[in-house]
Amino acid sequence: MKKIILPLFLFIQINSFAQQYDVCVYGATSAGVIAAYTAAKMNKKVILIESGKHPGGLTSGGLGYTDIGNKYVITGIARDFYRRMGKHYGKFETWIFEPHVAEEIFNDYIREANVPVLYQYHIIKAKKQNGFIQNITIENATVPSVPTNKTITAKMFIDCSYEGDLMAKAGVSYMVGRESNSTYHETYDGVQLMDGHQFPDGVDPYKIPGDSTSGLLWGISNNKLQPAGSGDKKVQAYNYRLCLSNDPENSIPITRPEGYDSTKYELLLRVLAKKPANNIGAFLSIGLMPNHKTDINNNGPFSTDMIGINYNYSEADYNTRTEIDKEHELYTKGLLWFVGHDPRMPQHLRTEMQQWGYPKDEYRDNDNFTPQLYIRESRRMIGDYIMTQANCQGQTKVNDGIAMAAYTMDSHNCERLVVNGMVKNEGNVEIGGFGPYPVSYRSLIPKAAECRNLYVPVCLSASHIAYGSIRMEPIFMVLGQSSAAAACIAIGKHETVQQVDVQQLQELLKQKPLMDGSTPEVLADNDDSDHTKIVGNWIRKPRGGYGPSWLLAVPSAMPQQVTFTPKITETGRYDLYAYVPLVDSASKQTHFIIHYGSNNKDLFISPQIKVEGQTSGEWISLGSYALQKGTSTSVTISNKGADGFVAADAILFVPVK
Repeated sequence: MKKIILPLFLFIQINSFAQQYDVCVYGATSAGVIAAYTAAKMNKKVILIESGKHPGGLTSGGLGYTDIGNKYVITGIARDFYRRMGKHYGKFETWIFEPHVAEEIFNDYIREANVPVLYQYHIIKAKKQNGFIQNITIENATVPSVPTNKTITAKMFIDCSYEGDLMAKAGVSYMVGRESNSTYHETYDGVQLMDGHQFPDGVDPYKIPGDSTSGLLWGISNNKLQPAGSGDKKVQAYNYRLCLSNDPENSIPITRPEGYDSTKYELLLRVLAKKPANNIGAFLSIGLMPNHKTDINNNGPFSTDMIGINYNYSEADYNTRTEIDKEHELYTKGLLWFVGHDPRMPQHLRTEMQQWGYPKDEYRDNDNFTPQLYIRESRRMIGDYIMTQANCQGQTKVNDGIAMAAYTMDSHNCERLVVNGMVKNEGNVEIGGFGPYPVSYRSLIPKAAECRNLYVPVCLSASHIAYGSIRMEPIFMVLGQSSAAAACIAIGKHETVQQVDVQQLQELLKQKPLMDGSTPEVLADNDDSDHTKIVGNWIRKPRGGYGPSWLLAVPSAMPQQVTFTPKITETGRYDLYAYVPLVDSASKQTHFIIHYGSNNKDLFISPQIKVEGQTSGEWISLGSYALQKGTSTSVTISNKGADGFVAADAILFVPVK
C-alpha cells in the first residue's frame, strides 16, 4: 500500500476556541482589502483583521494624490479600484480623490466578496510549528482583555500591515533602517546628504543665533554626520497626508492644539528669512482634490515630515506607537496653527492658511483629522530574494515577476543635524529615469527555514532604496492580489509558499485580472513588436508615456503611421481608448483608422488633454465597437492632417459589461 505524505500545514491543530480559515489577511490596508477580496473570489474562506476602524490604510487616509510612476504597472484589481474611482467622478479612471470615496470603494470590495472583518484587533502572538504558522492570537486594540482575545487558525497568512507585525511575531528575519551601500552594491542607500528638501546655506541651528551654548533648536539632532553611504537604524520621516477644505460650508476652523509650543516651528521662520515664500506651497505640497479639498504632503526643508521622531516606531509596543502617532498629530496641527496665526509669519501666508479648515464630511469619528499616519517604511523582510537598486535600474531582471514597479527611488529625510555650523537634512533621495521593472515573487516570501505559509506584500524583502521605489499604494494593491492568488494556489495544491509554480501564478493573473470571471481587457502597446507595425520616422521616447516607451512623429509631409493589431480574446463589444502623452506643440488633431470586421472608421480627434496628478498622459475615447475574436481588428495612428507633433503609445480594448 502506497504511503501518502501530506504537507505539514494540513496537520495544524485547531484550538477548540479557534476560528479556522483558509486565508488570514492581517492589516486592512489597501493591499489587505485587495488580498482578502482576491482570496474570497477564489472561493477561499477568508478573515481580514485590522487594528484601526477603517479599511484602506493610507489610500483612504488622505493620500488621494496618487503616487503612480507609470500607469502601465498598475494592473488587475488595483487598476479596477481607480476605474471605480473614475466612475464615481464621471471619468474613465482617476487618480485624485477624496478619502471617504476611497473608503466607500474599499467597503464595496469587502461587501461584494462577503469578507468578514475584525476591526480594532491587533496581533499579540503567533504559534508556529515545523515552519508553519498554526494560528495567531489577537487582542482588542482599544480595551485589551484576555477574555476578548481571539485565536485565528488558517492555512495561509498574508501580512499586509505597514509595520510587518505578523511577520515579526512569526520569527521571520527583517531589517529596520538603511543598509550601507556596500551591503548590496548600491549607490543611493545609507546616509545621503543631497539637495532635495534641503535647508539653504546659512540657517543657524542654535536657539540664540551664533551661540552654540544656547542649545539646538527643536528638531535638530546633536549627532555628527556619518560617512556617505554608511548604514544605520534610522527610518525616513513619517507624516500625515492632510485633507483640508476651503469650502466655507464644509470646513471647520483650524484650532490651537493641546500642548502647543511655537518654538517647534522656529526653523520655518529662519528658512523664510533666507528664502521668502510667495505662498504656503513653498513649505506645504498642496495636491488639489475634488470638491475644494487637498492632499497636503511634505515640501521643503521644514514641513509636515517629523524628522527623527519615528526611529523606535517599528519595534515599539502598541502603546508607544499610539504615543508616537499622537506626537505627529499634535506637531502637524501645531504647524497649521502656527502658519495661520503666529504674528511672526508673513501676513500674506497667514491669510492664505486661514482659508483652509478641516473638512466636515471626512473622518467624522476622528475630529475630522485622518487617523492614518503615513508609515513610509518600517520593517522590511529579509526574504528569499532581496530587491535592490540594480532591480530598479534594470541592471538585474528577475523572471519570476508577479507585479511591476516604476516609481522613482524615493526616500524622505531621516535626520536633521548640524553640518559646518548650519542646519541640514540628511536622507532625502529622489532618483528616477528608469522604466517599469518586475518585482520578484521571492521578495514576498520568507526563507523556507523561517516560515512556509506566509506572504509579506507590504513589508516585502527589499533594500531601503529599492523599497523607496516599490512602496506606492497602487503597487501594494497589486502585490496584495498576487500574494492572495499565490496563497490560494498553494492551498489547492497542498504546497508551501516556496513551492508555488510562479508561471502558473503569472498566467492566472494575466487570464483573470479581476478574479470575477470577466473577459480581460486587451492592451496593444508600441513596445509589443509582434502586434505593432511602424511606418516612417518615429522617435522612441523612454519616459512620459504608458509602459516602457512611446513614439513621437515630428511634423513631416511624408506619411507616418503606427498600426496596432491586438489579439482579441472574446467576440463582443469593446470600448476603445488611446493613451495620449502630454506633448509640447502637439497637433491640434490626430488621425485614427479603426478597422473591425469589414468596416473602416476614420476619426480625427483632438489630443488636447488635461493632465491631473502625478501622471503625464491620459486615455481618450475612440468609441465603442463590436469586435471579433482573433487578430482581424486594428487601430492605426497617422500624421494625416497633422499640424504639429503626433504621439503613438497604446490602445486599450475594454469589454463592455
